[in-house]
Amino acid sequence: MVEKYLLIGGVLVALVGAVNDVRSARIPNRLTYSALLAALGLRTALLGLSGLKSGALGMLVAGGLFCLLFVLGAMGGGDMKLMAAVGAWVGSRQVVTFMLAAALAGGVLALGRIIFSNRVGQTLRNTVQLICYRLTAGLRPHPELNVQASDSKRVPFGVAIAAGALFCAGNAIWWR
Repeated sequence: MVEKYLLIGGVLVALVGAVNDVRSARIPNRLTYSALLAALGLRTALLGLSGLKSGALGMLVAGGLFCLLFVLGAMGGGDMKLMAAVGAWVGSRQVVTFMLAAALAGGVLALGRIIFSNRVGQTLRNTVQLICYRLTAGLRPHPELNVQASDSKRVPFGVAIAAGALFCAGNAIWWR
């Protein structure tokens, strides 16, 4: 039962991150770090060492995968930290579901942006260019096709993170 309340905490954190991401294209460190500490602290206080382990594993899995995407230049640092923080809230039992739901929501957002901005052809050319670059250059970020480039078209992934957290919480509360 406590896990369901922790999922609601993760939803609240993700929603605040999504609002900030849409408004300013930034997710503040004060949100992500304080949410991460609060999740681990609450998990420890309410569930003991097993709660801390579950939160730490959720943080490491969600944050670790997005750290790789950050290193590749495919994801912003705020998105990575928000994923880690929400991963700590959802814990090890829900982290895979959360990540899959967030990834699916992010893909839908990206496709919508590509289609509605009439950039399908350019996106396909960039994808081929990125694949060729990865095959020859490894894990280094592409010099032009990355989220730090000034002319890159960004998707507010905080919205996808919130959608993933909402899916997780809804799934746990209403269907289980």
